[in-house]
Amino acid sequence: MKIIKEIVGRICAAWAALVFVITLLIVLVPFLIFSYPLAEPKKTRRFAAISRIWMGIYLPLIGCPLKVRGRKHFAPGETYIVVSNHNSFMDVPISYPAIPGGNKTIAKVEMAKIPIFGMIYKAGSVLVDRKSEASRKESYLKMRKVLEMGLHMCLYPEGTRNLTGQPLKSFHDGAFRLAIDSGKAIIPSLIFNTRKVLPASKPFFLLPHKMEMHFLPPVPVQPGDTTQTLKERVFQVMYDYYTRNAK
Repeated sequence: MKIIKEIVGRICAAWAALVFVITLLIVLVPFLIFSYPLAEPKKTRRFAAISRIWMGIYLPLIGCPLKVRGRKHFAPGETYIVVSNHNSFMDVPISYPAIPGGNKTIAKVEMAKIPIFGMIYKAGSVLVDRKSEASRKESYLKMRKVLEMGLHMCLYPEGTRNLTGQPLKSFHDGAFRLAIDSGKAIIPSLIFNTRKVLPASKPFFLLPHKMEMHFLPPVPVQPGDTTQTLKERVFQVMYDYYTRNAK
């Protein structure tokens, strides 16, 4: 049975890679026409709309449909800092189109070097080289500008994928310092089942499974809040929700 699962996982990974390349080349046309030439923030808003259609087709084709709950928590005209758990490489492709409205995601600069894909990748990202202190400082200023443009900013406060057996890893300060400095409320979000789809321990392996992303009510910055108090409050909200709803 284990051998069959390994074979199926490799076949599904090959299918997912093939479908990704095909749909990427198709999406490239409307991206270059309707998004890429535009100035911000219209460029990002158009790209987000294209991405929703793209992932709305791609994910069911690979047997990984996405169910989203809690979009009602995004008030019209408001801009938020969205924070999410991070278990898999599948998290970014589903969180970006799941967030309503235009948004950008903090992302590794290395991925932007991939031909064709890198062009699209950069459109929805604030790129950061984690090895460079200067790059980290610059990315923080860029995230401030994203919020000032009226776009949401999505961050993964665990930093890297959670490879532990715990529901969440400890959070870094960045998202919460950004909230304190900008005054923007944080929308916590939880992603479920991406670890089952793309397990970190198995290279080139994918198993079809339904995925979910849940947005929770906004957590506003309160008078007297510090980065630490806000971080602890959001962590507890996310931890409690995840442990109650994980399957």
